[in-house]
Amino acid sequence: MNEDLKKEIEKRRTFAIISHPDAGKTTLTEKLLLFGGAIHVAGAVKSNKIKKTATSDWMEIEKQRGISVATSVMGFDYDDYKINILDTPGHQDFAEDTFRTLTAVDSVIIVVDVAKGVETQTRRLMEVCRMRNTPVIIFVNKLDREGRDPFDILDELENELKIKVVPLTWPINIGAKFKGVYNIYEHGLDLFTPSKQTISERVEIDDVNSPLVDELIGEADAGKLREDLELIEGVYPEFNVEEYLEGKVAPVFFGSALNTFGVKELLDCFVKIAPSPRPVSAEERTVNPEEDDFSGFVFKIHANMDPNHRSCIAFVKVCSGKFERNVGYKHVRSDKVMKFAAPTAFMAQKKSVVEEAYPGDIVGIPDTGNFKIGDTLTSGENIHFKGLPSFSPEMFKYIENADPMKSKQLEKGIKQLMDEGVAQLFTSTFNGRKIIGTVGQLQFEVIQYRLLHEYGAQCRWEPMSMYKACWIESDDPQALEAFKKRKHQFMATDKDGRDVFMADSNYVLQMAQNDFPKIKFHFSSEF
Repeated sequence: MNEDLKKEIEKRRTFAIISHPDAGKTTLTEKLLLFGGAIHVAGAVKSNKIKKTATSDWMEIEKQRGISVATSVMGFDYDDYKINILDTPGHQDFAEDTFRTLTAVDSVIIVVDVAKGVETQTRRLMEVCRMRNTPVIIFVNKLDREGRDPFDILDELENELKIKVVPLTWPINIGAKFKGVYNIYEHGLDLFTPSKQTISERVEIDDVNSPLVDELIGEADAGKLREDLELIEGVYPEFNVEEYLEGKVAPVFFGSALNTFGVKELLDCFVKIAPSPRPVSAEERTVNPEEDDFSGFVFKIHANMDPNHRSCIAFVKVCSGKFERNVGYKHVRSDKVMKFAAPTAFMAQKKSVVEEAYPGDIVGIPDTGNFKIGDTLTSGENIHFKGLPSFSPEMFKYIENADPMKSKQLEKGIKQLMDEGVAQLFTSTFNGRKIIGTVGQLQFEVIQYRLLHEYGAQCRWEPMSMYKACWIESDDPQALEAFKKRKHQFMATDKDGRDVFMADSNYVLQMAQNDFPKIKFHFSSEF
């Protein structure tokens, strides 16, 4: 067992920040980068009209709409730790991208708006964390605005996210009267001065009953704080790191990301308690990060990170061993050995070539069409990492070429965007028309926009009424043929050439399932 490798693994913290749109996720990401010295001035993200662009939002369409649509990766050093943040789209039309990202992280920070509480998107993402027992920390944001009572928020977090919570910091008033937070985890008082650029002042306190507290925040607030803390001690169990690591309890922090307040407390506690890279299950066996042989998987493909070069980048999460530049690794699906001359690591938009990477790191590999989402790279062993499904889409449109001179560009653009997992492409076997399926309306706009701006191709959408696309298979070749003949006008193939049945109503789907008992219908591509 290699000691250096072990040290590197223990330093790594790879996590995703998830939230409902507008809860302040991008702002929090930016402030964490500020503490890591990765950026030097925070662009206060106000409204979309006068928005200075946050470092993690790349694409034009994101800048215009003020939402993150592509997951970006940012790495920085903090104290002795190497931190990798995966920023995820909060917008639910991009939920699939987020689900995939959650397969590549070891822990998660959830951002909740103090006024709005837990929202639908947060609930769904929490379900994915629960499925995988991913440890979760909650950051309650926007305390400088009027919001709900902190105790009510804690109750709601427990009920809605179905997880036990333990507050590790506690607010002193909220909204206009907000004075700061008391750090329960480290016994200190953090006083609040509203400012986007400076960091709050910290007063160490041995005992919350000391007269110093009254001096700093006033008698009334000091009294209330002591009462609150007594109540917390009575109601909430003491924080237990083991339970957090097993995904059973979530520590809660309060603050205001926009005012850079409460963020350092979150980060300091996070690096101490959050897990370093964990074992990952493959279909064949469990892969431990400490193994000497390299392995990793592609969890995302991003086209055109640099508009001047038409290139894709495959994001690879390193699971075990050490990844090195210019070393031959086996691409398990194609059974080829590949070398990578220019693998990159990311610091928001700046990327730099890396010589080596360790478990927990995310490496960008220039891709000329070799990779698909879910592909495994290894030092030679045949293993397949699992858990990157595509879900059956919910909205469908025909995609048509609006400029006959540019049909090649359109085809290339569609192929790259589909490989990236933005949406799914089906080709009708009946009339050869191309159909795009997505999880949300906004994705159609993104595809149209990106085809035009990145590939110079114009497309137009034609409506179609479609209920569900499902993958079909059968052990009986004759039954499959009979089904495809009978349902000829409803049949299509996906981009990997698999048979897909396009049902235009729930009734048609149920009838097909009843009439053809030998056919298996799948609603996710992992079967």
